[in-house]
Amino acid sequence: MFFEKYFDIDYLWGAFPQLLPYLKITFAVAGLAVLFGTLLGLLLAFMKMGKSKMLQIVAHSYTTVMRCTPSIVLLFLVYYGVPFLSEALFHIHLQDIYTGVFVVITFSLQFAAMMSEVIRSAILAIDKGQFEAAVSVGLTPWQAYRRIIFPQAFVVALPNFGNGLIAILQEGALAYTIGFIDIVGKANLIISSNFNSHALEIYIALAVIYWVISIVIEKVFDLLEKAFSKGSRSIKAS
Repeated sequence: MFFEKYFDIDYLWGAFPQLLPYLKITFAVAGLAVLFGTLLGLLLAFMKMGKSKMLQIVAHSYTTVMRCTPSIVLLFLVYYGVPFLSEALFHIHLQDIYTGVFVVITFSLQFAAMMSEVIRSAILAIDKGQFEAAVSVGLTPWQAYRRIIFPQAFVVALPNFGNGLIAILQEGALAYTIGFIDIVGKANLIISSNFNSHALEIYIALAVIYWVISIVIEKVFDLLEKAFSKGSRSIKAS
């Protein structure tokens, strides 16, 4: 009787149809953050591996700052700081900009810091002799990277990339704190509309959705890693 009073299984099942439509917003934000974060991470990785000491210091400092800043603190810094700086420096008002833009910026910056280390480590894991051999037979440095180094580094980086994607999806749950309505924001709206009743059922449903997504992503990247690893082995054998 006590259990039935505080937990309603029917309410739990009823939460899924209300939450799932907002999953596309969560995926959209995570996808954009991964895209922009990977591009910036690639740039940072080459800055770290470059010959310029100044660029190395800038890239490593960026990574350190991002790693030492909690996600929620970074989110608020971007949400309040970007409009303040744009108005103070350029007289551009950003108060009415879509909240999702700040969420994408925040997690792109965070993802870039992680990916810069993932990409750098993956490239350094490839024998330098392959690059030198490719250049010696007439390939340009860019062609050597594109045809020889990047395909192998991609396989090395896949597991960490998958882990980063899962982390971004989970960290993105903090976006509701600035009023962004994704799947977590919708869950909190449902709870508020019910005067905080049945919150346990809503959060269990939310947890199940994140569990399923994380497991699926993990399995997909496991399959991709195996498939690309077989391909790279067959190329080396030939």
